[in-house]
Amino acid sequence: MGNPRAAWSLTLGVLATLTLPVAIFTTRYSDLYDLLHAGFAIPIAAAFGIAAVILARRARMLARATLGGGGGAKAARAGRLLGILGLCLAASAAIAVSVYGLLVAVG
Repeated sequence: MGNPRAAWSLTLGVLATLTLPVAIFTTRYSDLYDLLHAGFAIPIAAAFGIAAVILARRARMLARATLGGGGGAKAARAGRLLGILGLCLAASAAIAVSVYGLLVAVG
């Protein structure tokens, strides 16, 4: 039967990790938006990261509650790590955009 929460945690963790790099990479080949517009992907990456961490926690609780029937402990662990990485990427991008905004306002 497996643990669908662990699989979703892993999926959302991968999405959280890839959202910002894909948004930034897309700016190189698009004339429609600039690098600053990639900042709109920050809340999306953060939401994916938070959801991945929450689902990983619930998946681990389910795996502990059912005696080996829940499974998915490794997928939940990987989803949690990727979710945290996505949150870190979103935080660093938010800091970069904030510093840029401050420099534009001061200069």
